[in-house]
Amino acid sequence: MCDGQGRPVRLHLTAGQVSDFKGADVLLADLPDGTEEVIGDRGYDSNRIRLSLADRNITACIPPKKNRKSKPPYDWHLYKKRHLIENMFAKLKDWRRVATRYDRCAHTFMSAIHIAASFIFFLKE
Repeated sequence: MCDGQGRPVRLHLTAGQVSDFKGADVLLADLPDGTEEVIGDRGYDSNRIRLSLADRNITACIPPKKNRKSKPPYDWHLYKKRHLIENMFAKLKDWRRVATRYDRCAHTFMSAIHIAASFIFFLKE
């Protein structure tokens, strides 16, 4: 998860074969106060995520999956800001240790991600 400036603020590591919205529960439960909107890609399109955000008066800007029968609306102009999270991941992958995952243990790999994210957060242009 990143803030409005593209700086990493929350990180959660899941297994490689796990769907994105399984780890979203952990991140969305820990949203900072004052969050008004959450932008996600089609992988986060689920009724459970939309309802949990609506209960907290947070706007969900998530495009519906192609096979969804009832397609909820989303703000396409707001969705364009999703490039911030993509840029954050690109900056994390500039760190060779993170991009190639040399570490076998999840806690060691997550430590490397935290170090890289700290640099990205504090050295943001």
